[in-house]
Amino acid sequence: MRIVFAGTPEFAVPCLRAAAERNEVVAVYTQPDRPAGRGRGVAMSPVKREALQRGIEVLQPENFRSVVSKDALRALQPDLMVVVAYGLILPQSVLDIPTHGCWNVHASLLPRWRGAAPIQRAIEAGDRASGVCLMQMEKGLDTGPVLLSQSLPIGEHDTGGQLHDRLAELGAQVLRDGLGLLRAGIHPVPQPQPEDGVTYAHKLDKAEARLDWSLPARTLANKVRAFNPWPMAEAVVAGERLRVHGAVALDEAHDAVPGTLLRAGRDGLDVACGDGALRIRVLQRDGGKAITAADYLNGRPDLRGG
Repeated sequence: MRIVFAGTPEFAVPCLRAAAERNEVVAVYTQPDRPAGRGRGVAMSPVKREALQRGIEVLQPENFRSVVSKDALRALQPDLMVVVAYGLILPQSVLDIPTHGCWNVHASLLPRWRGAAPIQRAIEAGDRASGVCLMQMEKGLDTGPVLLSQSLPIGEHDTGGQLHDRLAELGAQVLRDGLGLLRAGIHPVPQPQPEDGVTYAHKLDKAEARLDWSLPARTLANKVRAFNPWPMAEAVVAGERLRVHGAVALDEAHDAVPGTLLRAGRDGLDVACGDGALRIRVLQRDGGKAITAADYLNGRPDLRGG
């Protein structure tokens, strides 16, 4: 099959590899190169790097509004377009170009967590399971019928980064299965998404990373896991702003003002929350690296036994 692949971040790379295994990927679409990192140097996307290593033509239009961009896609004569975390909304005129339309690999069990940040929102909400859906794309935001899906459990201590990596590999396998069926002349049967249970995974905002101690400890522990490795939770503890890499909720009754440091020891820094306490186990000071609470206390002897 002649496949056009559209994707941008690291999450999409395993799917590109799966698409290229037994098919001809005739071109890769990805977001334009943009400034990244501390030096703000212009960087190519992970998908672009993978495509160039494979010798695949890379196209980077700002959007698909122009006749020229649509004609360029039509000239590729694609049997199928595979879209994975591309970052652009495709108009119906583009979805109609490939013979078999456009397939999307989405990191949630639709219709739950449509939108930009399904992995992090699932952890933040305390979901016990996530998964991947292979969806036939239509004009709406992640509203298309599901062709194939696979679920996996969310571990009690899974971070956003860990779940991301597991779902990226699962997405590649689901895509591989779908492409295998299509090569055999079997089009996966589209199953319309149910109307009940629709939720939206809004894009992450760095401002969300600031922990509000008035919230329950379990809510904050979920945020810490969800926002690791980005945007990374942060909070003021004992007068110092810290980035929180790892924490657990304690079911502990107290009458302290939320944000009060209840105690500090080798096991962690216990901070009073609106309900319970949050034990910070791994943290980062300004300009430093991630360290354990025990190592942090070596530099803050004033907190020991606090």
